[in-house]
Amino acid sequence: MAPAAASDAAPASKQESPEEHEHRETQSSILSINSARSESQESRTQHDEKNGGVWSTGLDGLDVGAGVDPQNTAELGMSRSQSRASSTRTRPAVVVPRGQRRGLLSRFTIVPEVVNPYDYKRVTKWGITATIAVATAAAPLGSSIFYPALNTISIEFNTTSTITNLAVAMYMVAMSIFPIWWSAFSEQFGRRSIYLASFSLFVLFSIASALSVDISMLIVMRIGVGGASASVQAVGAGTIADIWEPRERGLAMSMFYLGPLLGPLFAPIIGGALSQAFGWKSTMWFLAIYGGVIVVMLTLLLPETLAREKAAQPPPPRPPLISGNDTAAASLRRLSTRESTTLHAKKFTSAVYRFIFAPLKVLLILRFPPVLITVILAAFAFGSLFVMNITVQQQFAKPPYSYPELTVGLLYIPSGLGYVVGSLVGGRWLDYIMAREAVKANRYNDKGKLVYLPEDRLRENAWMAVTVYPCGLLLFGWTINYGVMWLAPAAGAFIFGITSMLVFSAATTMLTEFIRKKSSAGVAVNNFVRNLLSCIGTVVAAPWLNAVGPGWVFTATALFCMVISYTCVFFLQRNGPKWRKVMEKALAETM
Repeated sequence: MAPAAASDAAPASKQESPEEHEHRETQSSILSINSARSESQESRTQHDEKNGGVWSTGLDGLDVGAGVDPQNTAELGMSRSQSRASSTRTRPAVVVPRGQRRGLLSRFTIVPEVVNPYDYKRVTKWGITATIAVATAAAPLGSSIFYPALNTISIEFNTTSTITNLAVAMYMVAMSIFPIWWSAFSEQFGRRSIYLASFSLFVLFSIASALSVDISMLIVMRIGVGGASASVQAVGAGTIADIWEPRERGLAMSMFYLGPLLGPLFAPIIGGALSQAFGWKSTMWFLAIYGGVIVVMLTLLLPETLAREKAAQPPPPRPPLISGNDTAAASLRRLSTRESTTLHAKKFTSAVYRFIFAPLKVLLILRFPPVLITVILAAFAFGSLFVMNITVQQQFAKPPYSYPELTVGLLYIPSGLGYVVGSLVGGRWLDYIMAREAVKANRYNDKGKLVYLPEDRLRENAWMAVTVYPCGLLLFGWTINYGVMWLAPAAGAFIFGITSMLVFSAATTMLTEFIRKKSSAGVAVNNFVRNLLSCIGTVVAAPWLNAVGPGWVFTATALFCMVISYTCVFFLQRNGPKWRKVMEKALAETM
């Protein structure tokens, strides 16, 4: 045995070459990542495989479990106390080697990619959230920065206000449609690559908009700007769901929404000042510069967060069926050439379907009542927001107010401040209500951890929001109608901003939880519907205001939104759990 042992040990003592050393190190890192990945996926999905449909807290995040499995009271109490004690500890993150990181330009990112994004430190999670929020601000910034300059553009291009408003309306159409593809691509190619590709296009289309020579070119280039900027609205919510556990996701989603809501706060001010000083084209150059800054931020600060999938084993190579010397080789080669041509044609057709038509299948989730009703709830509030934006631009620029462009831009501040307050207050309120309802219902899993339901987010907060935000619309509309001092309509806009934000954040968070495996899909559908309504609101607002006046416009809008919202909240609270279970069963069979 000794000689054998010595002979076995002999190769190990040899000096290994640099190539062998590098190969061994690479294999070791791959094995460690695969081991950590398997552990991460097992911890994330163990409840999902055994149970169905609700969220429960744990060290690895809030996994999906099914209701409460009654246990001995003493054992359950001990398990709960152990869970609370252990919840203060965090598991060390497994860092992916730089050479194996995913996404475009991934070697340049400062924040490392980890195997399980839940394991990031809180400061890192907030840093990623802030980066995404800044990027998300680009889309509303691109639309709102335009408002103070609409009259100037109409005069320069010698066209009507309705035609000029199409530069905003078509921008919103692009924002509603393109997230469907961005969302689908992000689930295939990762979040980071989609962010970098889309914002590079954002910069190019912004430059082209600044160089527009007529209204037609401007509208077309604005479609490109809107479509490119819309990626982060859907994919960004997916990133938040990637890194934050559901019990913390309400606050995180509200902070994420500060980006798109701060855009309307500052964009009209920036747009008014730039237009007044340098002309409307300076606003497009500002967008190009802003997009360039975002590209740099994303390159350096945003790692890939999409969950890794286990790589499939490649099939073993097939031996050749016939040698080159066989008499039938020539005819078989001709046959192989025809088959190869057919195969390439099939691959091309498959690629066209995969990249153009397959993403549209995400719209099929609207057939599920929880998704459809939640989307409608948010969409009508969002549509009324854009009716308000057009009204501010149109009414304050003419008598009795007759304010200049910069002053008109400043009058978008009240609603923007309302969004900020609603975001800061609403996120914590959502998380508090969700935890309170779980404790009240005594919903614990067999490990003593709280079990959360997405519908828990709609309680008194929802009823208050859908009652008050229509009242804000009424106050805004009638005070402008009678030419009351600007403080009165500003108060209405502020009230609307706070309470509509409660609706937006609750709806978006619920959609990421309804469709857990593809969290960005629900948000993409939400963007599709709400931006279509905002486009309609943008187009019809000006002629509608001219026909009946702002008082009756906002009376009709407020009453319609209140009726729709009350109906949505009622049915979600009453039938939400039952509908969700049916939906999850159907999704499990198709996704």
